[in-house]
Parts: sequence; C-alpha cells; structure tokens
Amino acid sequence: MPPLPCRVGGFGGAEGLAAWLRAEAVHAVIDATHPFAAQISTNAIAACAQAGVPLIALERAPWQQQPGDDWTPVPDIAAAVAALPDPPARVFLAIGRQNLAAFAAHPQHRYLLRLVDPPAGGLPVPGATVVVDRGPFTAEGDLDLMQREGVQIVVAKNAGGAGAVAKIEAARRLGLRVIMIARPALPARRTACTVEDVMRWLHGADLGL
Repeated sequence: MPPLPCRVGGFGGAEGLAAWLRAEAVHAVIDATHPFAAQISTNAIAACAQAGVPLIALERAPWQQQPGDDWTPVPDIAAAVAALPDPPARVFLAIGRQNLAAFAAHPQHRYLLRLVDPPAGGLPVPGATVVVDRGPFTAEGDLDLMQREGVQIVVAKNAGGAGAVAKIEAARRLGLRVIMIARPALPARRTACTVEDVMRWLHGADLGL
C-alpha cells in the first residue's frame, strides 16, 4: 500500500460517495482507476458534481493499431464473444476474471486464462487452462506463453499503458488475430494523460483552500 491514508470498500453509489466527499471535506478528486472501471468513474463524476468538488481523471492513452497488427475492434464483451469463430480455436482471454461467463456461450474453444489469483472454485468456461501470474509482463515472456499454449486468437481490453501491452506485442510478432475491446463510454470529464499533468492541475486549481 502507498504511504498515504487509505480507505477500502465501496461508498454506496454516487450518493454515498458525494456524502463521503462532504464529510471528509475533500477538495479535489483524482480518478486513477482502471479504464474499464466504468461504474466507479461514472459515480465519481456524479458525486463530484453533487458535492461541488473538482475532478480530474488520469487516463493512460489507449493502444493504437500498428503495422503488422491483425485487430478486430469490438465495442464490448458481447461483441467480442460474437466475433469468435465457429470452428474450435485456442483463445487467450486476457480480460481478467469478471467477464469470463459470457464466453461460456462458445464452449467449443479451448481457453487460456491468466489470473492474478488462483481460482477459488469452478470457472464459468469449462476446461480452461489457467496461468496464475502478475504483471508487468514482457513481450518475450508472452511470446513464449502463446507459442507453448498454441494460442490462435487473443481477446484483450484496450487498457493502454505499458504494463499489459506485452501480449499485444507478442501477438503482433506471431501474426495472431486480436479481438480488441474498446473502452466503455463515460460522461464528459476533465482528463490528463500523465501524473505530471495531474499535479499541475492540482496545484493550479481553485480548490477553495
């Protein structure tokens, strides 16, 4: 944990977060959550509007398709499932654990899962191969993993940043198809792409101090 005061747990939606911001006399909110954590980001926007607290989001730039990439862009998980082929294939689901159940609709595929923690029970996709590992990963390591497991298709969320791009680089080098899931749409908000930009905003914002 960082050497800062921490709070663990939910707030009770936008209303609960707004009440917490008022109770704690928060002067500014920096949303540095995962690009696919749409619910907390949406709640933060609404809560800050209710509480009159300025907000900025630290958004890492999304990955851009490069020469040699074979991407199938899709808007969401359901579209990613629909984009899978009918014939059986070896599919690397590099999407975390929360959205796995949707892929049970295609049980003919052999799925490779990479999870941060060992599964504490059955998985929604039958017969999946599970690799427990924590990033950041390297392109060479992911290249070896995909070759060893015979991966033919990669399903990934466009999280951006350097910590998880290794699988995209490895797929490019292997000429593999990548089903790339776009980030969820969010209400309009102030954004910055670097920590330095966030700090400049924080130091220059009128926070009512």
